[in-house]
Amino acid sequence: AEAEAGEGDAHHTLKRSLSGLNIIAFGIGGIIGAGIFSLTGMAAGTAAGPAVTLSFVIAGLGCVFAALCYAEFAAMIPVAGSAYTYTYATMGELIAWIIGWDLVLEYAVAAATVAISWAGYLNKLIALLAGQQLADSLRPWMLSPFAEATLHDGTIVHGIANLPAAFVIIFASLLLMKGTRESALVNDLIVCLKVGVVVLFIALGWGYIAPENHVPYIPENTGTFGEY
Repeated sequence: AEAEAGEGDAHHTLKRSLSGLNIIAFGIGGIIGAGIFSLTGMAAGTAAGPAVTLSFVIAGLGCVFAALCYAEFAAMIPVAGSAYTYTYATMGELIAWIIGWDLVLEYAVAAATVAISWAGYLNKLIALLAGQQLADSLRPWMLSPFAEATLHDGTIVHGIANLPAAFVIIFASLLLMKGTRESALVNDLIVCLKVGVVVLFIALGWGYIAPENHVPYIPENTGTFGEY
């Protein structure tokens, strides 16, 4: 670990190709994920109500603690490997092996979820630009074989293959294989776009805030945990 933390042998260390701005962009990209565009309204409408702002504060506080933990580990064990390496150095090989496979599973599930969400957005974009009829005809090719969807005319269709989701995952994989600098550049561009969208949404939506919709700020619980 000490040899890798230093300059070490070039044949046994990863090439440092990311700048501080790239690292910050990776962090922001992880924070502002696809969920902020699809789950915020759902959380406000079905669970937290106007107090979804408190939910953001609580989630942000949790992220701060997680970030501080990673910063502490990165300063103590400055080598490649992230959580796997930190676990290996502190808890041994077996636990690190479990954590490593947990990370693989986590990233696989997260990538699949985002890709499926992207396919849904693409279908809505097609409906907006080319018409609902075309979007409905393509719908089975934007769902997995285990999923089904109800079209606007009430017809229930079953998925054949989610081609857009598969395509975007293959594209992202090829981009990562191309190199760290190239994937970091694309990530920087996407982060700028996402931050711009969020800022634009806040700027345009600020004038439409209706204070009367914020009463009660925290909806009363119905007596069952999680139901309001």
